[in-house]
Amino acid sequence: MNIADAADFAAEIPPNFLVGTATSAFQIEGAVEQDGRTPSTWDAWLGDPSKAVDGSDARNAVDHYNRMPQDVALMREAGLDAYRFSVSWSRIFPEPGGAPNPAGVDFYRRLLQELSDAGITSVLTLFHWDTPAYLETGDGWLSRDTATAFADYAAFMGQEFGDLVDYWCTINEPATVVGNGYASELHAPARNAGLKALPAAHHLLLAHGMAVQALRDASVRGKIGMSNVHSPVVPASEKDPLATAGAAIVDVAYNWLFADPVLKGEYPWGIEKLTELMGATIHDGDLEIISTPLDFYGLNYYMPTKIASGPGPDGPVPASMLIPNGQDPSPVPLPTPVHQAEWPDRDMTAYGWPIAPEYLGVMLSRMRDRYPNLPPLLITEGGVSFEESPDPDRGRVEDHNRIEYLQDHLRTLFATTSAGGVAEGVNVGGYFIWSLVDNWEWAAGYRQKFGLVHVDRISLERTPKASYSWVRDVQRARQSQQPSA
Repeated sequence: MNIADAADFAAEIPPNFLVGTATSAFQIEGAVEQDGRTPSTWDAWLGDPSKAVDGSDARNAVDHYNRMPQDVALMREAGLDAYRFSVSWSRIFPEPGGAPNPAGVDFYRRLLQELSDAGITSVLTLFHWDTPAYLETGDGWLSRDTATAFADYAAFMGQEFGDLVDYWCTINEPATVVGNGYASELHAPARNAGLKALPAAHHLLLAHGMAVQALRDASVRGKIGMSNVHSPVVPASEKDPLATAGAAIVDVAYNWLFADPVLKGEYPWGIEKLTELMGATIHDGDLEIISTPLDFYGLNYYMPTKIASGPGPDGPVPASMLIPNGQDPSPVPLPTPVHQAEWPDRDMTAYGWPIAPEYLGVMLSRMRDRYPNLPPLLITEGGVSFEESPDPDRGRVEDHNRIEYLQDHLRTLFATTSAGGVAEGVNVGGYFIWSLVDNWEWAAGYRQKFGLVHVDRISLERTPKASYSWVRDVQRARQSQQPSA
């Protein structure tokens, strides 16, 4: 394991580059019935304890709602430049068409003030998957009305917090919401609609554009953008026409279905017509709204994707990726023409994801080449889960593999965007580590550990890991290396 000295690594980080961490409301807040909050789609989904792989729920999560000052203190101690968090929509608006909830508003105002007092840049995400349950009892994101409701929510948030927020992120990973929650049943709301989920894609994008306009109308001082997850897709063999064609189709679904409308004002070839056939009404002017110019674009990167021909030994998705999410791999491969292939030459995360930092550069170069007017980027999520537990002698998690992961990804980012790099010229202003604390990881429950800070599942006591100490040392070294005024 090759971990750089903190001072040496600090010298590699560009000036003004934001080193931050990221969380989401449902994964850390807990307090699901406290102070007027009403259920989200995830609360309803977790009514069945078999949904999460470990039978857990997020009723308490890590109790961030009641321990928020402690968590901000951890960020301040680590010297983090920025914190990306999301807001629980149903904590702000507990009832459809109702008045805002003063307790919910107060919580986020206190959080933003704590961040400001600590000198930490705030990045507020309006929606990170937890749709209010009252909207999902109808058609949820299959309905245009949900986009309108989201725009109203964004307008209120802009008016209420426009003077406090440094960056606004409208929606996080709409591709995951549609793919896992509407097209399949891996996530809430588990619609399992297949291609009939495409209207949800259009309405999420429309909600994003309407929210951007609402925030601009509120004259917020912060920069406005969104976050999409991206994964470079490659065929297992360039000589296999089926794998090559399959990779091209998956590439559109993973990477361009949600980015093209935002950054080009158009859907990828054929998707717009398909969306109409599946029931979405694309009104005149929708794409102009969706492509309202952004101040930044958030890119979440975890891994590349490899596509091979044939059904695959486990079906369309490898067992190593299904099992951590609580899905049993099919004992009989499904008759699919292509499948997501393994990466036998790569180290793997506990989620079954290949560790491939150089593909971050590949993704950035593809973004640059596809979008001539690409706005400045933030890597709004990047991180890794490993099987880990506290060292009995040292009393903390010695996660040196996470340090190496972060070091390698950041070095790749700096090298590939510098002169002569494959993504030369791409402006990337920050990297947000997923996540601050070990939290509730959706269908994977509490088994997947992404945090810089270990959380005891009984006491909820926070214990910084070795990776936290490394980030702290790097940030302190950066501070000491800055020239005196």
